[in-house]
Amino acid sequence: MDFELSNEQQLLKDSVSRLITENYDLKSRQNIIQSANGYSQEMWQQLADLGLLGLSFSSEHGGFDGGPVEQMIVMEAFGAGLVIEPYLSTVILGGNALKLSANGSSKSELLKKISTGDHLIAFAHSERHSRYRLSHVKTKAHVENNNWVLNGEKTTVIHAGVADTLIISARTKGTNDSTDGISLFLVPAKTNGVTLRSYPTIDGMRATDIQLSNVSLPENALLGKCDNSYLIIENIEQQGIAAVAAESVGAMQCVLDMTVEYLKTRTQFGRPIGDFQVLQHRAADMYVAVEEARSIAIYAAMMVMEVDIEKRRHAMSTTKAQIGLSCREVGQGGVQLHGGIGITEEYAIGHYFKRLSMIERQFGDFEHHMTILSMMDTPE
Repeated sequence: MDFELSNEQQLLKDSVSRLITENYDLKSRQNIIQSANGYSQEMWQQLADLGLLGLSFSSEHGGFDGGPVEQMIVMEAFGAGLVIEPYLSTVILGGNALKLSANGSSKSELLKKISTGDHLIAFAHSERHSRYRLSHVKTKAHVENNNWVLNGEKTTVIHAGVADTLIISARTKGTNDSTDGISLFLVPAKTNGVTLRSYPTIDGMRATDIQLSNVSLPENALLGKCDNSYLIIENIEQQGIAAVAAESVGAMQCVLDMTVEYLKTRTQFGRPIGDFQVLQHRAADMYVAVEEARSIAIYAAMMVMEVDIEKRRHAMSTTKAQIGLSCREVGQGGVQLHGGIGITEEYAIGHYFKRLSMIERQFGDFEHHMTILSMMDTPE
């Protein structure tokens, strides 16, 4: 099987890498984090102008008909640059939610607005006490006077504080842990009854807790079929896993490169510390972990569109389990080999470590996905 990039894909990789290298140094990133919105609107527009926001959308929706490999290329470059713009929330999670569940003019209009950088979306599914269980939904939705009424709470929703539209899951029937009876709704962020409380996360992003109190929505706010959104939500998360897997590879490669360079230049007892065998062994373990992550990220890009649900589930849980291990090995190894300087704000390695620590737990940690794999048959 050929894993070489095509000429067009290589051009995409070079273009994205050049954009990030020229515009996203550590100081600029820190200034963006401290800004009011927590992301750069100028950078967001540059991503739109380069066609990255609509890369995976169809041409009829203002996109470029890109696939998982193109998305992998972009996310790897974002990981290397520690990009904090709401690409994951708007394009990967929100965009795929619309592609998989919406239809008609509303879908086309929103995807076109995302492509041009004029609209931000946040996917709000996780709840207090749900942990990583996708079926645990306590937020309720019922029909009242021909309108949908939502009540409940969503927690730790990435970039919801700056989103124009929220895609919210709610239970329309069944018990709190049933896979049946979950629906998705399109909710303008400024709708009456929607209360947002935003806060920073350790990796420079921003998350939001959302309170829904008698939120009234028109009938057409329902996305897709009523009671039948669990598999769509699962697919959205799998798209997220493939994206952060690629992102982690970019970040881990930078950590490895910085660590090897530090081992060559930092001297102790009159010679570079890289001459000490125990440190060489640790650096070699980091290298192996990066290559394992790279291989599994490519595998995820191949399998995220797999039509066989069980095969796709197995592949994406395998991916996230391995990514979790690699993030821990490389992130912790990089900080430890740097010593005290590795945890300072002025040095990049600590910021990479924080992002890798978040990716390790995002969309399910190692233990969660190993539990899933232990209950599944190995696909043929």
